[in-house]
Amino acid sequence: MYYANGIDFESQRRAMVEKDLKGKGIAEPGVIAAMGQVPREEFVPTSYQSQAYADGPLPIGMGQTISQPYIVALMTQELRLNNYCEVLEIGTGSGYQTAILSKLAKRVYTIERSSVLSEAAQAVLGRLGFTNIEFYIGDGSKGWPFSDNATKGEPQEKKFDRIILTAAVPKIPQTLIDQLKESGILVAPVGDAGAQELITGVKKDGKLIERFVCDVRFVKLIGEDAFKE
Repeated sequence: MYYANGIDFESQRRAMVEKDLKGKGIAEPGVIAAMGQVPREEFVPTSYQSQAYADGPLPIGMGQTISQPYIVALMTQELRLNNYCEVLEIGTGSGYQTAILSKLAKRVYTIERSSVLSEAAQAVLGRLGFTNIEFYIGDGSKGWPFSDNATKGEPQEKKFDRIILTAAVPKIPQTLIDQLKESGILVAPVGDAGAQELITGVKKDGKLIERFVCDVRFVKLIGEDAFKE
């Protein structure tokens, strides 16, 4: 797709996949395909569109950023998604990671604290034709909200095959561990406000068995069970 300013985003996207993804060890075919299909330029402010395929984060407003393409691909690859997975995403942000997940999973449930960001992401994702996404505006550290069970008259907690946090937490909230299915996978940046470790956790016998992936730096997740304002 060529824009009026002369930028060939499709060529930039192909170059990003070859250099910044495959060139740095991203090898999962589904992840490569999704990253090659989703137009990242649609998820960044107009003033930053010329940098849409640079391998770095970009500001999206409200003090938040869209993660660099390599980190989006790495976290997605760590999730080991298939089209039977229901995924919980904590931090909708621009909606770009949401779109990548949507390409690979059965359904994505995404939570965003900022109504401004959530509504903007919903507009972009809707315009691009994504339909297997549920949105919620609220505290992501508390997980997906309970729903009323009409037949039993009691609240039912949703369980997910995969959970991804796109903002940093000092530790994984227990609520999110509880909402992860047994043998499910959780990926998150964990640490202090300055720098974190990206961890992948697999739930075994109710506990999260964690593995270090790499050092990262994310904005903080603000919430009751995360960082305070």
